[in-house]
Amino acid sequence: MPTTSALPRANRRAIVAATIGNAFEWYDFIVFGFLSVIIARQFFPSSNPTVSMLLTTATFGSAFLMRPIGGILLGIYADRAGRKAALSLVILLMTVSSAMMALTPGYATIGIAAPIIVVLARLLQGLSAGGEFGSATAMLIEYAPAHRRGFYGSWQNFGQFVAAVTAALMGALVTRGLSQSTLDAWGWRVPFLFGMLIGPVGFYIRTRLHEVVPAFEDAGDGARATTSGKASSMLATVWREHQAALWIAFGLVVASSVAQYVLNVYLPVYSVTQLKLPVSAPFIVLMVTGTLRMILIPLFGLLSDRIGRKPVMGTSMALYVLTIYPLFLWLVAGPSLPRLLGVEVVFAVLMAAALGPASTALAELFPAQVRATGLSISYNLATTLFGGFSPFLVTWLISATGDKMMPAYFVTAAMIVGLVALWPMPDMTRRAVGVRLGTSNGSPLR
Repeated sequence: MPTTSALPRANRRAIVAATIGNAFEWYDFIVFGFLSVIIARQFFPSSNPTVSMLLTTATFGSAFLMRPIGGILLGIYADRAGRKAALSLVILLMTVSSAMMALTPGYATIGIAAPIIVVLARLLQGLSAGGEFGSATAMLIEYAPAHRRGFYGSWQNFGQFVAAVTAALMGALVTRGLSQSTLDAWGWRVPFLFGMLIGPVGFYIRTRLHEVVPAFEDAGDGARATTSGKASSMLATVWREHQAALWIAFGLVVASSVAQYVLNVYLPVYSVTQLKLPVSAPFIVLMVTGTLRMILIPLFGLLSDRIGRKPVMGTSMALYVLTIYPLFLWLVAGPSLPRLLGVEVVFAVLMAAALGPASTALAELFPAQVRATGLSISYNLATTLFGGFSPFLVTWLISATGDKMMPAYFVTAAMIVGLVALWPMPDMTRRAVGVRLGTSNGSPLR
């Protein structure tokens, strides 16, 4: 446990460690989504372009099949062995996955082995990402002063938009700076190679963290070796004692993950295939709006420390429901870069308001003993079922109906789910939450 004099430096290190790992996770996901048109040609060639895109978006979604498994295993590991141990393992797995994606030859070179390796890389990425959110969020709010939990927790989602801006910048550089033939030959690999370099830096930072919960540092190797046999007991406890918290967290993550994957990750595909905009247009928009989100997310986290999590999140989701249909209608009626930018700026502000307090609000639903496990289960189930497969579902729905408004319908439905989940959520803004194993603090919902 760090001394009082060392605590500010430890806090800064915790924020950097959480941010860089979360950015790494999202960068890999977003780059795959941005470059899915090219990846479809490289690994899933077909005479029907729609079939190629469906296979690619399904591969993108396949990573989410592993996220609940990774969330359970790595969440329990974080609650038993410590946040540092889990977060260090997570970033190692991410690095291996990125290397597989960056270095695998295309279908034309090694045939069917190419898409198989890509799918395996996405599954490994999903396994590692499954443990990232719960472990990192738990660590952040456990380092935070009581009156700054919203601010500290906001850096979890801040990292997502560091990734979005970096991925958009890399996407713009390779699509604008390279010819189509060069891009298809090797240029698309550059963003993945860049992402692969983040891993060693993140691993170094995470291994230098202090544990906030002293029991983790005192457990010793023998105690940690016994944790695998306790997994079923941990899951039973979480389900039995914190079921309401799991459902609330699940509903809130449905809303946020659908909005992010449809309005951010799927945007380049939608802009090019449906709105017929140039391939570089969405990357410019995402760099601008991603930067705006990065600035606003910590500010909305601070605002939630003053007025509460529920007012900030509830207002944002209600405004989503009211504005997304007319904004998409306006965009589809006259597709252009200025209109796309205008629509995405509005969504950037609303998303920042929803995400600023979100990680903290979810973490506050669970006590320290099961915090990483509870967060990981609810977060990863929601993102698997409603987030990761959103691009696939929206692609299929547009193909089946011919209705370009499907993204608006999909996000509106998700926001309504989020509002329903938010209604019974207790606002823990000014209430204590435990950071030590064995404290009497429990979940506010049982």
